[in-house]
Amino acid sequence: MRCTAIPRSSRSTIIHAKTKVLSIFGTRPEAIKMAPLVRALAAEPGIESSVCVTGQHRSMLQQVLDLFEIQADHNLDVMVPDQTLNGLSARLFVAIDELLADTTPDRVLVHGDTTTAMVAAMAAFHRQIPVAHVEAGLRTYDMGQPWPEEMNRRAIDVASDLLFAPTASSRENLQAERLCGRILVTGNTVVDALQLTVSRIEADPAFRAGLDAQLPPLAPDRKLLLVTGHRRENFGGGFENICRALAQLAQRDDIQIVYPVHLNPKVRGPVLAELSGLDNVHLIEPLDYFQFVRLMQQAHVILTDSGGVQEEAPSLSKPVLVMRDVTERPEAVNAGTVRLVGTKVHSIVDSVSTLFENDSLRHAFSLRENPYGDGHASQRIVNAIMDRPFTQFAS
Repeated sequence: MRCTAIPRSSRSTIIHAKTKVLSIFGTRPEAIKMAPLVRALAAEPGIESSVCVTGQHRSMLQQVLDLFEIQADHNLDVMVPDQTLNGLSARLFVAIDELLADTTPDRVLVHGDTTTAMVAAMAAFHRQIPVAHVEAGLRTYDMGQPWPEEMNRRAIDVASDLLFAPTASSRENLQAERLCGRILVTGNTVVDALQLTVSRIEADPAFRAGLDAQLPPLAPDRKLLLVTGHRRENFGGGFENICRALAQLAQRDDIQIVYPVHLNPKVRGPVLAELSGLDNVHLIEPLDYFQFVRLMQQAHVILTDSGGVQEEAPSLSKPVLVMRDVTERPEAVNAGTVRLVGTKVHSIVDSVSTLFENDSLRHAFSLRENPYGDGHASQRIVNAIMDRPFTQFAS
């Protein structure tokens, strides 16, 4: 197959003294992963960097911007109560199209698989503005898991002319699909963000003590199970099973559970109904990123359905049990740092109990290398945008 370049309008071929790069994101995970890249773009003399946030996650997003000292140039504020994906997409298309018309960027930068990223990529494509996709090529090849993220990510990859794959296997997925974009393996920017955060925590004892004071008091004689959950495919029966499993685990006298509960009512409802009032279960509000990293550092085991945690925890030598049947991040499973446990009650309970009771098995997780990055993904991406020599990340 021969790839043909997408024609660009006369407006988009105007040469600027600097390359105008517009980064668009809307959720807390996107902001965490884009933060080190936004900082690297701002430090590049050849780039005029601007940031647009859509407000898909409003308060949770602002926490990250404040922590990484990022000022959004544009805030679309599209969030409304009980929004549907179609309603959100419609509002995003209108708002982002108007923004692109006003700002005339040379390139749009999006991340991952959110509705914000998909709409921003398509809106830029419709205006013949080149799109760069950070974290390209992740696949489950199951359109229902994760939903709607699997479709979103595929659509973004098709519309992009620069595809920044975090790992070699992600590159292989893109190559197998014979996409026209230039594919480069960069590592994952979440490792950049994590290293920046850990360095800050470790370098400043007073700051670290302040973080600890903001977290629930932890019993020194109990091992910590850190839980996160928010995925749409687990809404309903999945979350009911997760809560039943946690209630069973809470009966152990060697465990304490900390669960920062997502703001989505479909998560908070079953969690608060099933787990409130249990003595060794701490149900807390969502944490800022520095607090969450500090809690990950103290965890014995992490139980999650999050994609980002699968990438972060291996850098902290923490075992991760993933409450999903499939993952678009198989590298960590293959490396032995992550294990899929699904959402069946017995599977969650048995898997957590095994790691709590088998110190050597849990320790084995810490000996394995994180396949997702070395902390230099952001600079590789900047170099690629500036069309400089590029050394790919060997995952």
